[in-house]
Formats: sequence, C-alpha cells, structure tokens
Amino acid sequence: MKIYTKTGDKGQTSLFGGKRVSKAHLRIEAYGTVDELLSYIGLVRDQEVNKSRKEDLKEIQDRLFTLGAALAADPDKPKLKKPDLFESDVEWLESEMDKMNEELPALTHFVLPGGHQSVSFCHLARVVCRRAERLTIRLMEDGEEVDELITKYLNRLSDYLFVLSRKMAKEIDAEEVPWIPRTVSK
Repeated sequence: MKIYTKTGDKGQTSLFGGKRVSKAHLRIEAYGTVDELLSYIGLVRDQEVNKSRKEDLKEIQDRLFTLGAALAADPDKPKLKKPDLFESDVEWLESEMDKMNEELPALTHFVLPGGHQSVSFCHLARVVCRRAERLTIRLMEDGEEVDELITKYLNRLSDYLFVLSRKMAKEIDAEEVPWIPRTVSK
C-alpha cells in the first residue's frame, strides 16, 4: 500500500464515504485535532510515571480513533459502518477520575501547568483536547451532523487529563504551583 496518493495535492481530501472536501474544512480541522491529541496521549503514555496506566491510555487512544472516524465520516451517509462510542466510555473516565481524586489534596486554586516535563506533556494533551472539543462544537453550530456523545467524551477527557496531571505530579513528587491572582493595590 502506498502512503502517498497525490489526490490531495490541490488541497482536497476525502471523507470516510468518499465525499471530497477542502483540507481546510472545519470537519477536517476537528478530526485532525483529535489525531494531534492521539499523539499527545501517546507521549503521556510513554512517560515512566504512567507505566501502570499504559493500557488505560491505549484504551483512550482507541476511543479517540473511534471518535476521529465518526468525525471523518460523510454526514450525508449515516449508514456507513463505523466504530461506536458509548456512554460507558464517558462513565469509565468519570470513574477513573474519582479514583485518582481520592488520593489528591483538595483543589483550592487553579494550577499552573508544569512542575515536571511529564506533567507538562499531560497539560499539553489537555489543552489540545479542549481545542478538539471547541472545533467539534463549532462544527455542530455550523449545522454539521455530530454525535453529541463526541463532545461529551472530549469534555470529560480534558477533565480526566487535568486530574491525571495532578496525580502524576503527586507520584513523582513534582511541585504543584497554585495560581494566586495578583491583586492591584489602590
């Protein structure tokens, strides 16, 4: 199988189902950002601190491929056979967050990203996830067909990544820096 087809040389690509659209189409931007997120999750998965979470993070990557396939599908062909996302996928993220939160100190302030390179990678994944969510919502607002479970999953995944970043920081004893807003004296 050749990787290059030359069919996109003039700025067009095919959706799953065959429809040709501009590579700058919002649908392409949305699933392209999910693809970027997949790569960041891989980077997070490869951190030593996440050795015990490798399979969980692979599962998240699998769900993101599912989500990307749904976004890449031609909305005019709703009967295309594609993998499914389930409410239980969202519930699993919630359950995992609850478990991690039990071992974390209460959050009293926003947290500045950083403290350790591994933690920073997790924060990068989180913000890419938020961008994917925003693009998917924009796609919906533009009248494109998008399963609402996709935005729900992305919303919960960004929360999961935030909690994971805190859990990682705790496990590697990285400093968690609270954001204390500067006050202006008069």
